[in-house]
Amino acid sequence: MNEEKHQTDRSIKAEIDLYYDLHLPKELSGPAPLLIAVHGYGAHKRYMMRESRLVARDDLAIASVQAPHPHFRPTAEGYRVGFGWLTDHRSDESIALHHHFLNTMIDELGGEGLIDRTRVYLYGFSQACALNFRYAFTYPERVAAVIGVCGGIPGDLETNPKYKPFLGEVLYLYGDDDEFYSQEKFRGFDEALKRRLENYRSIHYTAKHEITEEMRRDIRQFLTQLP
Repeated sequence: MNEEKHQTDRSIKAEIDLYYDLHLPKELSGPAPLLIAVHGYGAHKRYMMRESRLVARDDLAIASVQAPHPHFRPTAEGYRVGFGWLTDHRSDESIALHHHFLNTMIDELGGEGLIDRTRVYLYGFSQACALNFRYAFTYPERVAAVIGVCGGIPGDLETNPKYKPFLGEVLYLYGDDDEFYSQEKFRGFDEALKRRLENYRSIHYTAKHEITEEMRRDIRQFLTQLP
C-alpha cells in the first residue's frame, strides 16, 4: 500500500518592485547628505515624505521608502490602502528585504552622484524604528545617524551576532500616552539603547502615538547639527 507524501513550505523565488519617492535639493552642486524616511504600519511613502519635508534642512536629499506589503485599513472616509513592513510570520525574510531595499537604493543614488554615502541618516516612525536600528547595527558603516519616533527596538538586541557597535548619532523620541506601547516598555527600550550607544539622546513628550510639532522641532534641530 502506497503511503501519502505531504510537503509543506515549498517556495518559488520571485522578484517584486520596491517603490520610493526622491526629493533633491534645489541647489544640488554635488553629492547631498541623504535622509531615508521609513513609514510605520498602515502608512505610505507620501506620508513620510511630507513629514520629512517639515524637518529637513535645505541641503538634504530625502528618499521616502514604501513597505512591500499592501493591505486595506479603515479610515473615517472608508477603506484605504496602507503598507506594512513585517509581521511575526517569517520576519527574518522581511528584515532581509528591508536591508536589501536600503542597500540597493543607497548604492544606486551614490552611483549616480546624487548622494554622499558617508552622510546617510535614517528616520523611522513606529514599526520602522526597530527595522532601522537593525539596519544600523548590521551596517554601521553605512549610517551616520538614526532618528526613531514612537517605536520599539530589536528583540534580539543582545543576542544577534550580526550586530556591531554603532558610533553614529541617535535621537529616540516617545510619548507618555502611546496607544501601542506602555511606559514600562518605552523605559526598557530607552535604557537598552542608552547602554549600547555612545552618542545617544532620548526625549519624553506629552503625546500619543504620533509625530507632534514639538517632536518636529527637536528633529529639525538634530538634523541641523549633523554634518
